[in-house]
Amino acid sequence: MKAIIFDFDGTLANTLPICYYAFQNVFKEFDNKDLSSEEIKAMFGPSETGIIRENLINSNTEQAIEMYYKKYLENHSNLVKHNVEIDEMIKHLKDNGIKIGIVTGKARRSLDISLKALQMDHLFDVIITGDDVSNPKPHPEGIIKALSLLSVRNNEAMYVGDSDSDIQAGIAANVHTVGVRWSQECQASEFNIKPNSFFNSVNHFINFLNIGSRHEL
Repeated sequence: MKAIIFDFDGTLANTLPICYYAFQNVFKEFDNKDLSSEEIKAMFGPSETGIIRENLINSNTEQAIEMYYKKYLENHSNLVKHNVEIDEMIKHLKDNGIKIGIVTGKARRSLDISLKALQMDHLFDVIITGDDVSNPKPHPEGIIKALSLLSVRNNEAMYVGDSDSDIQAGIAANVHTVGVRWSQECQASEFNIKPNSFFNSVNHFINFLNIGSRHEL
């Protein structure tokens, strides 16, 4: 393995609560709708700006988008906590010379807020957001773009995510797929599309990389 590319929400950070909170505020304010977390999750795929543009009835989409980012920023520290195990995993990978990247459906602006708040900015060799692709996951465009920028072949990389669309994208990009459920908030309670590997703890994933990945992949 030369590169490991990660999804972000629910994989590298437990950011789904702040996403739900910001969307719920927006749809309540502009459409007077009380949306559940499940209803918001069903909209996932495009970036946050895409979700608002595609689903908001109110025509003031730009104001709604600004409100989303305002709510996302103002309550981030309360709803998103540091994960020491994730920090240690990233350090471990970097120390062992493995390139690391992010391919996420998030917009660049909200990802930057989260990375800065979690002191994870400047850690990644490549970052592809929902703003950087024409086709969001489950389309493989983002992963393929990341592989190209990393100068890594698909048989030298894996994609790690917590949702079916992550696994679909990884399969379509012809990389080793890793499904994870180590976050308190995962997008998939179970995977309908079977990943090549599955882990419910960060430590098990690290052990797999140390022991098994050299011969199994």
